[in-house]
Amino acid sequence: MARYFFDLINGDGAVRDDQGQEVSTREGVTREVSRILADLARDELPDRQNGAISIKVRDERGHPVLTGHLLFQTQWHDEPEI
Repeated sequence: MARYFFDLINGDGAVRDDQGQEVSTREGVTREVSRILADLARDELPDRQNGAISIKVRDERGHPVLTGHLLFQTQWHDEPEI
């Protein structure tokens, strides 16, 4: 199993994952990114009209291997676009 690090980038800035976690497959890494994004969206986005969250995954050598993005936007139809 390889160790991967899941760094968070959101409206508050970047948070580096210094612990990481062991994941055995590429699909497992993708599932973990999806789980993290869903959890963060549930926690951070209900009070916002717009938001963006990214997870950048690094391998044990510090090389980027995957990035997941979540973009959230709402707009009332009777208001002009931002």
